Amino acid sequence: MAPGLRIVFCGTAAGTESARRRCYYAHPQNKFWRALHEVGLTDRRLDCSEFALLPQFGIGLTDIAKTASGMDKALPVDALGRAACAAMEAKIRACAPAILAFTSLTAGRRYLRRGADFGEQRETIGATRVWLLPSPSPAANWNWAANVAWWRALAAATGAR
Repeated sequence: MAPGLRIVFCGTAAGTESARRRCYYAHPQNKFWRALHEVGLTDRRLDCSEFALLPQFGIGLTDIAKTASGMDKALPVDALGRAACAAMEAKIRACAPAILAFTSLTAGRRYLRRGADFGEQRETIGATRVWLLPSPSPAANWNWAANVAWWRALAAATGAR
């Protein structure tokens, strides 16, 4: 992450494949990289191994849990707790992107400490707007076709395409 980014995407924790490959959203069936391109946030489909190029597109990546990996239900209880959320928030305050976009309801709800639906939220972190997006994870494939519209709305909010 760096100052001046349009969007920082935040997940819960690295999945098993992402941790193994040391790349964000690395599972071959994860739709993150495809979605970035399809909604106009990048000019081509990047491979997960190219995540270091994202700042060129005004995009950063992070997770709430930095000391655990795996499926959300398998994470230790404190991995998404107040301390982890506060550490993530401190990073966002430091780099002040225009938007923090959680890539799952679980991540967003854990941070907000309330039930929330997809879209822009009433809370901000300083001037940073907060969004919740449908998960691009293979575990959420069942609803992707209907929910990709939220990714398009986010892209539109940033002035992409």
